[in-house]
Amino acid sequence: MNTPIIYVVSDSVGETAELVTKAAISQFNGSGMILKRFPYVEDHEHIDEVISLVNMDKGMIAYTLVKPDMRKYMKESAEMAGVYACDLIGPLMDQIELLSGKQPLCEPGLVRKLDEDYFKKVEAIEFAVKYDDGRDPRGILKADIVLIGVSRTSKTPLSQYLAHKRLKVANVPLVPEVDPPEELYKVPPEKCFGLKISSEKLNNIRRERLISLGLNDQASYANIERIKQELVFFEKVVSKINCPVIDVTNKAVEETANVILNYVQRK
Repeated sequence: MNTPIIYVVSDSVGETAELVTKAAISQFNGSGMILKRFPYVEDHEHIDEVISLVNMDKGMIAYTLVKPDMRKYMKESAEMAGVYACDLIGPLMDQIELLSGKQPLCEPGLVRKLDEDYFKKVEAIEFAVKYDDGRDPRGILKADIVLIGVSRTSKTPLSQYLAHKRLKVANVPLVPEVDPPEELYKVPPEKCFGLKISSEKLNNIRRERLISLGLNDQASYANIERIKQELVFFEKVVSKINCPVIDVTNKAVEETANVILNYVQRK
């Protein structure tokens, strides 16, 4: 007996069709079946070619074609040729259309684009964690965006928010006693954003932070004179870099993120 051949046909790369077909074959212990993938089938001539080959091999077709005219042509042509063709995605799309009341986009390869988008987001989130709070200055040169500011200016939550927009963000805390990393002065200024805040607002934030940790809110961390010293140092650094500065005093993280995203899009 000849080895059964299944032609996996798709208008994209064919990963979905192959995965479903392999899942079905696994229920037969593999059975020594042969899979032949035909990706990027975009016109009727391609379908005719596949059906001709399947006919010669006495095989069958498993296909994922999202365009209605291509699905219809495959079904009718296979029936005329006496070839069995299994539509793996069409019936499900039809039912989802009935259930949702929405029209499908009928655009090949969307699931792959969604996967790529997802992995880019995960990669950006991991980047933000790895290069948070100046942990590794090397991340500054790899980042899409670098946030600069004194402690408690929402650098970390802002980094995470922007990471969900698939942007790799590093953030650098500024402390007068510590020289900023050299990498900060090697990055194009338009990639850096200074986060400015009023001394009074920062004083309140830091005092609340100390209280929440069960510490004395009179510590130097929340001392107004110390805060003013830090903010003067911040101004010196961002002036040297010559990067955009955003006043985050009365802004939510989302608002600051939108300012940055709009700036990046304009550039």
